[in-house]
Amino acid sequence: MKISATIITFNEERNIARAMESLRCCDEIVVVDSRSTDRTAEIAERLGARVIESPWVGYARQKNLAAGHAANDWIFSIDADEALSEALEGEIWQIKKNGPNYDAYTMPRLAQYLGRWILHSGWYPDRKIRLYNRHKAKWVGQYVHETVQVDGSIGHLDSDLLHFTCSSLSEHLKSMDRYTTLAAEQLVAQKKHVGWNDLILDPAWTFFRTFVLRRGFLDGMEGLTIAYMAALYNFVKYAKTRNMSPDR
Repeated sequence: MKISATIITFNEERNIARAMESLRCCDEIVVVDSRSTDRTAEIAERLGARVIESPWVGYARQKNLAAGHAANDWIFSIDADEALSEALEGEIWQIKKNGPNYDAYTMPRLAQYLGRWILHSGWYPDRKIRLYNRHKAKWVGQYVHETVQVDGSIGHLDSDLLHFTCSSLSEHLKSMDRYTTLAAEQLVAQKKHVGWNDLILDPAWTFFRTFVLRRGFLDGMEGLTIAYMAALYNFVKYAKTRNMSPDR
């Protein structure tokens, strides 16, 4: 069993080396770069990746494009701000040694936010399918929150995929601006009507659910920040949807 790692990138010179250096269990690394203006492609090539330049076509389509360029049928799809833990790498080596029993595998994802590993707030275990047979699975999702759709059996790994999220609030706000625009575009396409309940009650409920029901308070100040930012995300998403809607 051979595995191709795939990474889609745009201006990821800060992260790409860490991601690639964690992929020792993979037989090749394919990077599809959306015309970065920094040193992402240079660093990836220097570390041994096959770099393909491609204009941006959306998260799911870009990841399927990367899988299509892979030399092997088994794909490990990783984002540039992620890395395999040593334990996860060991589990994948065992699958390579013994052969796969499933068509795709989920794994828990552990996020680091503002320098702290987040174990609550609804952020963990946050299972994701990242290892899959490309003949049995593909990425779907037109706007945001792309996922792997599997036509077959799914197994579950125990060890963590590490996710290095925002290291500063300004970085989080910048990311939120981009993702709320995509989410609003999706809601407009779905002809979602946004009312006052969405703008007032939904953000309040989101904060309560994140900080209290999902025990975000156990994540300390970072948990409080996550809850506030989650509430703000929903408010901005709905406000942008109203602004974009032709019949508002």
